[in-house]
Amino acid sequence: MEIKEEFSNLIDRLKTERDNLKLKAHLASMDAKEELEDAEGKWNQLKDKASQIADDAVDTSEEFISKAKIIGEELKETYSRLSKRLSE
Repeated sequence: MEIKEEFSNLIDRLKTERDNLKLKAHLASMDAKEELEDAEGKWNQLKDKASQIADDAVDTSEEFISKAKIIGEELKETYSRLSKRLSE
């Protein structure tokens, strides 16, 4: 009877741990999706700025170019963070 009780306790502990891990994975996935959706806005901004910079007819200032670079760096950091999180 002691072995059955130990086994039952083991199953209960593992079930609890499994459930917790599934919940954490689900929440992490949701966070990653939200962060990726936010990054899409920055991606669109960067594409717009890049096309304006490439267009010879549009006069772009150093400040405009600097802002585009900042958005690019933010995206790079976001993608790197997401990649690390999803590979864990």
